[in-house]
Amino acid sequence: MKLHANAGLSLIGRRLLVDRVLVDRWSLTQAAVAAGVSDRTARKWVARWCEEGESGLLDRPTTPKSSPSRTSEDRVQAIVALRGLRMTGAEIAECLGMALSTVSGILTRIGMGKLGRLGLEPAVRYERSRPGELLHVDVKKLGRIQVPGHRITGNRRQRARRLHPTHNGPKISTAGWEFVHVCIDDATRLAYVEVLDDEKGITAVGFLRRALAFYAAHGITVEQLLTDNGSAYRSTVHAIACHALGIKHIRTRPYRPQTNGKAERFIRTLIAGWAYGALYRNSNERTAALPGWLERYNWRRPHGALSHKPPGTRLHELNKLLGSYS
Repeated sequence: MKLHANAGLSLIGRRLLVDRVLVDRWSLTQAAVAAGVSDRTARKWVARWCEEGESGLLDRPTTPKSSPSRTSEDRVQAIVALRGLRMTGAEIAECLGMALSTVSGILTRIGMGKLGRLGLEPAVRYERSRPGELLHVDVKKLGRIQVPGHRITGNRRQRARRLHPTHNGPKISTAGWEFVHVCIDDATRLAYVEVLDDEKGITAVGFLRRALAFYAAHGITVEQLLTDNGSAYRSTVHAIACHALGIKHIRTRPYRPQTNGKAERFIRTLIAGWAYGALYRNSNERTAALPGWLERYNWRRPHGALSHKPPGTRLHELNKLLGSYS
C-alpha cells in the first residue's frame, strides 16, 4: 500500500481504531485519543470500513475523478508526432495554438522532455568478464604546442606558424598534429597510452605490441581487439600483426563510434584531465605529464563504472575471482 507521507495512521493503526469502535465498543472520542487523531479522522475511517470493508482503509488518489479541461488524447498524439520531427516545445505550441506551459508539461509527462535523446537508439551496454577478453583501441589527434598559447600569455593574436610544405608558399597558422594512441581493457578499464607522430599502419602495430607487453606485465593475455575503420586498422600490416600475435581483430560498423564507446569515453576523460587539465608551454611538457596522469587513472582515481574503484583494484578483484593471483 502506498501510504500518504503525512498520514496519522498506518493500515494496522486504522484496523485497530475500527476494531476498538465496532468490536470493543469504544466511543469515537476514546478511540481517537488512543490513536492520536481527531474525532473527525476516526469517524472517517469507521465510515469507510462500513461502506467498503478492508479496501476502505487504503488511501485514495488525490487526482480528480474527471478533468474536463485535460488535453485530449488526440492532441497529445499530435504533440508526440511533432516532437518526433524534432520540433521544440515553443514550435509545437505555436503550431497547435496551445500554451507553452501545457505543451512542456505534456512532453515531460510522456518522457519526451529532452530533445537531445529523441531518435537515438537506446544504449546497449556490455562488459566482458575476463581481463584481456577484449581490448579497445583508438586514436585522438591533438594540435601540437609550439609556443605558449593565449591561456598562458593572454595574447590571442599570437599564433604558432611554420612554413608551407612547399617552402615557397605563405606561412600558415598551424604547428602540426600529435596522435594519441589509446587502448583500454573492457573488463578492468586498465589503460595504456602513447603520444606518437602519426597514425599509419606500422605505427599502430608498434603501439599494439608495446600495449600487449604492458598488459602481459600485469598478468593479462589479450584475446580480441576492437577498433574503428581507420586506414591503419584496415591495413595489411596490421592484419598480419594481429594474426601473428594470435589476436582476433574486430572492427566497428561504419559510422557507429558508440560500439567502441569505452575507448571514446576514456579519450574524453584523458583530454579533460591531461591534455586540457593543465597549462603547458610546449608539446614535450604535455607529453611528459602523461605517465603521471595515467598512473593515477589506473591505480588511484575512482572510476564511476567500477563502483568508484580504480582499474587496478578491479584487476586484482577479477584475478582473485578467476583464481589467478598474478
